[in-house]
Amino acid sequence: MLKKPLSFIAYLTILIILGLAVRHYAINPIYDNPANSKAQISSAPLFTTPLTNIQGAQQNLSQYKGKIIVLNFWATWCPPCREEMPELSELQLEYKNRNVVVLGIAEDELPLVKEYLQSSPVTYPIFIAENEGMNLGADLGNDKGVLPYTVIIGADGRVIDTFYGRISKPLLEKSLLNLLPQ
Repeated sequence: MLKKPLSFIAYLTILIILGLAVRHYAINPIYDNPANSKAQISSAPLFTTPLTNIQGAQQNLSQYKGKIIVLNFWATWCPPCREEMPELSELQLEYKNRNVVVLGIAEDELPLVKEYLQSSPVTYPIFIAENEGMNLGADLGNDKGVLPYTVIIGADGRVIDTFYGRISKPLLEKSLLNLLPQ
């Protein structure tokens, strides 16, 4: 006799939990569906945040609007960041005539970046953004504060892809091929 009320309570509890789960996902689809989250990231902060170039001059990145951007956040003290830089240089050389630009944003101090680049030069523009680089990265989807962090921005300004950790040229090319005219 006690089994019937207990099984009814168990079924009722399961229905309530399922109802709350459905309600949660219906109300918050952007946060729970990773496919939707990239569509909600705005690239506007990239074009409005003045950054310091390697010569120490402030520069506005709006000059890169209309290009496909491979934006890589890195630091001199980060081994995976340094490991991927030769592949990013190759990508820049191979795709520069196809409306693609690779940009590096160092979350580091200018003297350290200059010193590092003297021993390991790259073929793409590097910008310095010590503390503001973390904020810019977060604005562009780096909610984990991880380095390296790479963002692919389409020519229309939409964030197409984001990558936490070390990337490779083939991985980036997979994202770029969908953006390039055939």
